[in-house]
Amino acid sequence: MDGQWVTDNKISKGTGEYWRAIIALFCGSLVTFGAEYCVQPIIPVFTDVFALEPATASLAVSFGTGGMAIAMLFIAEFAKKLPRKAVMSIALIVSSVLAVVMAFSDYFGLILLLRFCQGFLLAGFPAMATAYISEEFDSAIVGAVVGIYVSGTSIGGLAGRALLSFFTDLYSWRMALIILGVAYAIIGAAFVFVLPRARHLIDAKAPISGIGEFKKLFANRRLMAIYAIAFMLIGPFVCAYNYISYVLLAEPYNLNQTTVGLFYLLYLVGTFSSTLMGCLSDRIGNGKTILVSIGGMLGGIILSLYPSLMGIIVGMGIMTFGFFGAHAAAISWSCKVDKSDKARITALYMFFYYMGSSLIGSGGGLFFSRFGWPGIVFFLVAILSVALTVSWILLKHES
Repeated sequence: MDGQWVTDNKISKGTGEYWRAIIALFCGSLVTFGAEYCVQPIIPVFTDVFALEPATASLAVSFGTGGMAIAMLFIAEFAKKLPRKAVMSIALIVSSVLAVVMAFSDYFGLILLLRFCQGFLLAGFPAMATAYISEEFDSAIVGAVVGIYVSGTSIGGLAGRALLSFFTDLYSWRMALIILGVAYAIIGAAFVFVLPRARHLIDAKAPISGIGEFKKLFANRRLMAIYAIAFMLIGPFVCAYNYISYVLLAEPYNLNQTTVGLFYLLYLVGTFSSTLMGCLSDRIGNGKTILVSIGGMLGGIILSLYPSLMGIIVGMGIMTFGFFGAHAAAISWSCKVDKSDKARITALYMFFYYMGSSLIGSGGGLFFSRFGWPGIVFFLVAILSVALTVSWILLKHES
């Protein structure tokens, strides 16, 4: 179908279509981020079951985010040609089926392949959901709709981790994946029928510019500095949560898998900090906000060395607060540095973001295997110190 964009008949607040779309998008985001991160608390289980080193076991998370990272580049190029609802529906249903298939694998290598495919598919949901919201809803309520959608991503990530931990304790990690996969597939099927069809047709004649447009962004040193900061923000954050499970499950804490899953409730701190630090950015600027936030991350991860459960909780909470604040400021900063092509700027930001999650998230395991949690802290303090330095240099250059 040729590119034809309908400009009327937008979804208005309070209508039946509005509530159908809101419920569908919220539930879809629950599935997407639940499926993407649900395996994080059971990394120690993979270590035991498959006789793996922690760094290798953590690849279960890294391959998922790596698939997402690579998919972002394709989505940025073909977004205008892709049917919104169809891509989101396929992402939800097929990724849920892959979760079930994963449960029957006796080979960790196959689990990694399935996780990569799952991440690649799931990347389609947030990209298309954002486009669907901006195109289908009345412009006066787009902000509120995005807010509801984002809350679903946060709750989904929490619920996925907590539920998989709970069912792993109750049954086994395999049964836990089957239960979540089936539940997610049912939600995905319901999504197909509940979400109103897109009235704004895809632009089948949209040109494909190729890698040339990305090369222009790579040539922007300020933009690349922000991408490097994003890489060094998410990496330590995911790395810390990848390996903290080992600490909590072992002596002297001896927490069970369900309680470890509940530990991820600390992510709720991020919902508050991203809003608060976003307001701070408007007052003092993105650069200074990032400096303050990275300082918080450094203080939090160092505090987690305190030998008590409360020390770990408070330290990880402070680090979480700092990360979400820095992330919100960094992505805002990237859009202000270069306004030429926001879709590709955001896609490239997310590419570095998820690659940082994959590479640093697993790389920290080498330090954990040899030096334990203090090794992780040393590794992350070193990376965050570099991020702090790059942020300070970039801020100084801009001023």
